[in-house]
Amino acid sequence: FHGNFPSKDLIPPSVCNLLNSSTIYANNEVSLAEVDIYGFDYDYTLALYSDALNTMIYNTARDFLIEHFKYPEGIRKYDYIPNFAARGLHYDIQKGLLMKIDAFHYIQLGTVYRGLNPVPDEEVLRLYGGTHHVPLQQVSGFYGKGPKVKQFMDIFSIPEMTLLAVANDFFISNDIEYDPEHLYKDVSEAIGMVHIKGYMYKWIMQDLEKYILGRDETYAVLHRLVSHGKKLFLITNSPFSFVDKGMRYMVGKDWRDFFDVVIVQADKPHFFNDCVKPFRRLDGNGDLQWDKINSLDKGQIYKQGNLYDFLRLTGWRGSSVLYFGDHLYSDLADLMLRHGWRTGAIVPELDLETKVVNTEQYAQSLTWLQALTGLLERMQMHRDSQSREVLQDWLKEREELRLRTKNLFNPQFGSIFRTCHNPTYFSRRLCRFSDVYMASISCLLNYDLSYTFYPRRTPLQHEAPLWMDQLCTGCMKTPFLEEMAHIR
Repeated sequence: FHGNFPSKDLIPPSVCNLLNSSTIYANNEVSLAEVDIYGFDYDYTLALYSDALNTMIYNTARDFLIEHFKYPEGIRKYDYIPNFAARGLHYDIQKGLLMKIDAFHYIQLGTVYRGLNPVPDEEVLRLYGGTHHVPLQQVSGFYGKGPKVKQFMDIFSIPEMTLLAVANDFFISNDIEYDPEHLYKDVSEAIGMVHIKGYMYKWIMQDLEKYILGRDETYAVLHRLVSHGKKLFLITNSPFSFVDKGMRYMVGKDWRDFFDVVIVQADKPHFFNDCVKPFRRLDGNGDLQWDKINSLDKGQIYKQGNLYDFLRLTGWRGSSVLYFGDHLYSDLADLMLRHGWRTGAIVPELDLETKVVNTEQYAQSLTWLQALTGLLERMQMHRDSQSREVLQDWLKEREELRLRTKNLFNPQFGSIFRTCHNPTYFSRRLCRFSDVYMASISCLLNYDLSYTFYPRRTPLQHEAPLWMDQLCTGCMKTPFLEEMAHIR
């Protein structure tokens, strides 16, 4: 076996190109026949944005850091690095380290970055007291922020992670003493200013074509749902003028006719978990009105409010509601855990991830990785020196394969869904807070509105002997593989 990468013959033709990025994946069984009401976030849900937006956010926040916070001019020479960071990473605020953590709170060695450079495994172990485990209380804040560690969960945070890495890199490479906590706070504020001062809204409104993707699909989804008698609502943190301009571009000037309720500047996640702010109505110009809100009417625009009043005024409850959003914490967690709504997570990264998984290179690497792991498991009881030597070679080869498969996704941090064989912390949250997940809402166009999504039954560890054919053949003989091949 040793050193022989599996031949193509080991990979059945149906394995490559098996996954389709237009598929909706189920964590929980959901019948669309039971869903009468569809709710949507706006940014990165109804409106998907091009990568050009990340560059603009980064550049503007970097300039704020220099001009407003008086950071050294040398930081300006760092341009945005498009594929450096990935969603779902954790940042150790006190140590200034960006890293990937798995579902069991273990740091994936090789994915810890100080500035733009990886931190050696030995140093990571030393920094974390001889372990690569991050204690629960540091990362377990419900919205992804523990006292010392912050998890970056939304797509808007990718420029923020990049700016943190760049600023750390500047101070380290120029041997300038600094406090990583101050840096984190300043970068967060600089990024916040881009949003608070409305720069992002202005850029998008000035060049909708450059920044907004998939306009036809958004129209098609909304049109299809309404024509099947479904009720729609929109809850977004963005201001009305911005949403109105984007929706006019994607859907047309009568876009509000599609929605039964439209809520802007909702202040999520607080909208979902406290009952303090009342709804305010906006007039056609977007100006606040002062009348008391006793009903949420079609054709009106509402601001702020809270979910408790929303539920009281609409009567929309439980699993008849399916809400789509991109932020697992701000959009979906409360709705699923406290209110029993169905939730759909929008994960645009699935596009790239499924492309990688469909490559022959990935299929071969994974198949051989699974085979090697099976061999290691069975051969470890052989104690003679020759066997031990072979085992060491196999372990080394397994590490090389893991690195190779990681690099196919992102050379720094790998897949957002996996750390080697374990799910990532992001994956765990995705499974916990979403019933279904997909690359974009346009995936709905591939399914009948009475379709039932059934999650795949995957083996629990104690059931694994029933699935032994997976052990040494990777994904080749996964149950349902042939049947799934038709999903395109």
